[in-house]
Amino acid sequence: MNWKALLAPYSQVVEELKVKLKGMRSQFEYESRHSPIEFITGRVKPVTSILDKAETKHIPLERIEQEMQDIAGVRVVCQFVDDIYNIVDMLRSRNDFAIIEEKDYISEKKDSGYRSFHIIIEYPVETIHGEKKLIAEIQIRTLAMNFWATNEHSLNYKYKGSIPSDIKNRLKRASEAAFKLDEEMSKIKNEVQEAQRIFHRK
Repeated sequence: MNWKALLAPYSQVVEELKVKLKGMRSQFEYESRHSPIEFITGRVKPVTSILDKAETKHIPLERIEQEMQDIAGVRVVCQFVDDIYNIVDMLRSRNDFAIIEEKDYISEKKDSGYRSFHIIIEYPVETIHGEKKLIAEIQIRTLAMNFWATNEHSLNYKYKGSIPSDIKNRLKRASEAAFKLDEEMSKIKNEVQEAQRIFHRK
């Protein structure tokens, strides 16, 4: 399989989505309003990860474009939980891609403690052979959720998906602490935003 040729359009999807989301962030700043977007990252899944996931999920290699939803992934990180839902609403109203699935792991967290909002989209990308529609994933989460998920991901990698139970329990407690932090910050959101507006005016 020619992985370079297969993954090139996915790189284009990631770059285009990052530009569009950064554009949304700038528009909020031009209007001197609170931007719900703190920062944006994106990546194309490495070939080794694609092969591992295909094996785990029993996806035939000739079906990965149809059945693997996160080959192209973009992450949007916010300060506050309600920022997440504001971004979701904005993404729903766009007409430059189609939303094919939404997964709300914030109101329904995973057993591990993972929290995030996933939007699976079908994105039309222009290639030298014409338009191609690719599946991509947009993850939206708070800074606290992102901190937790990044560490959980590293531990999963270290322990090859079998994290020892004592560390698993600590992770769950950390997830609850992160959620509590988000809840407390939401209560002082207006104060924080007002302080940020004063700071930006300087």
